[in-house]
Amino acid sequence: MKNDKYLIVVSGPAGTGKDTVVSRLRQKHPEIGISISATTRAPRGTEQEGVDYFYLSNPQFEEWIRDDKLVEYTNYCGNYYGTPRAQIEERISKGIYVVLVIEVEGAANIKRQYPDSTTIFICPPSMEELENRLRGRGTDTPESIQKRLSRAKEEIKLAPTYDEQVVNDDVDRCADEIYALITAKN
Repeated sequence: MKNDKYLIVVSGPAGTGKDTVVSRLRQKHPEIGISISATTRAPRGTEQEGVDYFYLSNPQFEEWIRDDKLVEYTNYCGNYYGTPRAQIEERISKGIYVVLVIEVEGAANIKRQYPDSTTIFICPPSMEELENRLRGRGTDTPESIQKRLSRAKEEIKLAPTYDEQVVNDDVDRCADEIYALITAKN
């Protein structure tokens, strides 16, 4: 697609603050859109349908897969996550920056479909800090935290395959760095 340079993919292990950084980026630069992902996981805290995610049942999600309504999807730690096709294609066709916050497998799929997109990997300052963040959320069982930490080690190994890498040791600085990367390319 000719306007895929407007597509920005942000990934990183659970607990790196991807959503927080992208939220801050959008507060500072409201012209940047975001694609709302679909998931089968339950909402956390104050998350809202159609704002944070599209919350689907497993059968609904599988119907979206069959109907080709997703540009990418995966099963991550027991839940489906995916990116609705219509949202991103409409926005980038109009020259609107759109940020996808997705996991590493999905990022690779997006890069294959949209080769001029920019992929950015957000790294935690350290594995210790990542564990503290996961425990601090209070939403995961100890077993789930260990599973996420194990997965994080594997995901971090893929950071060099991304166009850019940033460390989230300060949300504002990280958001500013991502904005600079986006605007430098375009």
